[in-house]
Amino acid sequence: MYGGCRFYIECFGMKLLRKRDIPEERYTNAFLGYGPEDSRFVIELTYNYGLDQYDIGTAFGYFGKAVEDVVKTVELIKVNGGKVTREPGPVKGGTTVIAFVEDHDGYKFELIERWPAPEPLCQVMLRVGNLDRSIKFYEKAFGMELLRTRDNPEYKVNISLDAEP
Repeated sequence: MYGGCRFYIECFGMKLLRKRDIPEERYTNAFLGYGPEDSRFVIELTYNYGLDQYDIGTAFGYFGKAVEDVVKTVELIKVNGGKVTREPGPVKGGTTVIAFVEDHDGYKFELIERWPAPEPLCQVMLRVGNLDRSIKFYEKAFGMELLRTRDNPEYKVNISLDAEP
């Protein structure tokens, strides 16, 4: 677990907010973020005793992480043993600089050159089976608002972006 914490702290500038070990249930949690858990996005890392690998599956896409300088962040990730799956460059058809990286456990992050950002962990990409049903769920359950959709027939996807109002 320490390796995962170190990656988030050194590469993304997160802070270890708290850690707890529950030996009777054979797991340890670490909570990392940029501020208090009651008002900021937090990543919870869980280590279950004796398990050293998980199948991430296909539904989780990636976290979006706003950074001041994508190139510098990618270099830092390389130095710390992270994997770069898309080198820094402008998003297709635009000017925003992005890159894609993975942590030591294979979780993906899109680095987005957007600074300052009120919340550095600024998006989550999930693959869903029914886009319209999912949009309605996030609007109703979490009070999110549909910002826009974009059809991308080349990749056979329709992308919708939600954000808190």
